[in-house]
Amino acid sequence: MTLPLIVYKSLRQHLLSTVVTALSIALAGGLLMSVWVVKEQSDAAFSQQDAGFDAVLGARGAKLQLVLNAIFHLEASPGNLKWEDYLNIKKHRAIATALPIAVGDNYLGYRLVGTLTNLFDVEYAKGNQYTVGQGRKFEQGYAEAVIGSFVAERLKMKVGDTFHPYHGLIFDEKQQHAETYVVTGILKPSNTPADRVIWIPLEGIQNMKGHDPKSASDVSAVLVKLKTPIAGQMLDLMYNKQGNRLTFAWPIAQVVASLFDKISWFDKILALVAWLVALVATASVLASIYNSMNERRRDIAIMRALGARGSTIFSAIVFESAAIAAIGMFGSFAVYAGIMNGAASVIRAQTGVVLTPWQFADVMVWVPAAMIGMAALAGVIPAIKAYRTNVAENLLPVS
Repeated sequence: MTLPLIVYKSLRQHLLSTVVTALSIALAGGLLMSVWVVKEQSDAAFSQQDAGFDAVLGARGAKLQLVLNAIFHLEASPGNLKWEDYLNIKKHRAIATALPIAVGDNYLGYRLVGTLTNLFDVEYAKGNQYTVGQGRKFEQGYAEAVIGSFVAERLKMKVGDTFHPYHGLIFDEKQQHAETYVVTGILKPSNTPADRVIWIPLEGIQNMKGHDPKSASDVSAVLVKLKTPIAGQMLDLMYNKQGNRLTFAWPIAQVVASLFDKISWFDKILALVAWLVALVATASVLASIYNSMNERRRDIAIMRALGARGSTIFSAIVFESAAIAAIGMFGSFAVYAGIMNGAASVIRAQTGVVLTPWQFADVMVWVPAAMIGMAALAGVIPAIKAYRTNVAENLLPVS
C-alpha cells in the first residue's frame, strides 16, 4: 500500500475529525492572511492617497486632523481661513494650483464640499482627472451639485434630482436647510474619497442660510499643488515655524503615515491574535490525531506485520497532519474572501479608499506554507507514538 493511499484511507476513516480540524485551520489561515493584507493595503492606499495635491493649508491645529478633513473628508474642520489667506497662497510663486474648499453641511450623512470648478482640472492620479461621467459640471453661483459615484450608488440619485442639505457634518433631520439643490452631474468612479462627496459651488456653503454671515467669505482649507518639491520646505518654514496662525500640512503622505504609526500597536495586537488562532488550530491537528492513536494501534500493527516499515508509518502520520492543514488552507481562501470583502466594503463606505482583496500578496504563499509546516511539525508527536507501537501486543484480538 502506497503512502498517499494510507493517508487517504486514514482521512476518510476519520472524516468528521478531519473536517472539523480542517475548518479550524481554514479559519486561522483566512484570519491571518486578511489581517496582513488589510494592514498592508490600507497603509499603502492611505499613504498614496493625496487627491492630486501635495499639501493642505488650514487653520492652526494638528496636521493630521487637517489632512483627514480636507483630503479624506473625515473629522471636523480645525477652523476657517480668511479669503485673503487663500488669495495669498494662490499667488505665491511656488504654487501651481490652489483650490479652496468649504465644509459644514451634509445630505443624509454624505458631506457637502463647496469648491471651485477648478476641481475638475485636477489630476488625482497621473493621467486621471476628476471627470463628470453623466450630466455636466456645476456652475458657480447656482444651487447645483455634482455627486460622487458612491453617493449616487448608495442614495440612488441621478442627474436632475433635487435635495435639501442638512446643517452640520452629521445627519440630523431637524437641521434641514431651505435651499434646494439640483444634481447636474455624477463623477466617474475615481476610487478616491471624492466618490463619497457631494460637490457644490463654494459660495453655496459660504452663503447657506443658518451659517454665520460674518464668515461668509471664509474657507475651511486650501488644497495646494506645488511647482517643485523643495517649495514645500519653504512654505513649511513660513507657515509652521515663522507663523503662528495657519498650518501647512506637507507632505500629505508623511502626515497620513503618522496616523498608522499611532495605531501600529493595534495592528500588532490583531497579528498576535491571528497567530494565536493559528497555534490553536495547529494544536487541534495534534490533538485530533493523537487522540485517535488508540483506535489505530491494531491497524498500525497489521500494516507492520504485512511489511510496512516504521519509517513509513511515521511518515504517514506526519503527511496526514500536513494533508489536513492543506485541505484547511484551500478553505482558508474562502474565509479570506469573506473577511476581505467585508473589510473592503466598510473601508470604502467610511473613507472612500478602495482595497483590492484579490491582488496578489506574499502572505498568500507563506501563510499556507507556514500553516502546513506547523501542522506537519505537530504531527511528529503522534507519529513517534505510532512508530513505537508494539506489533505483537496489538495483533492480539481484543478480549
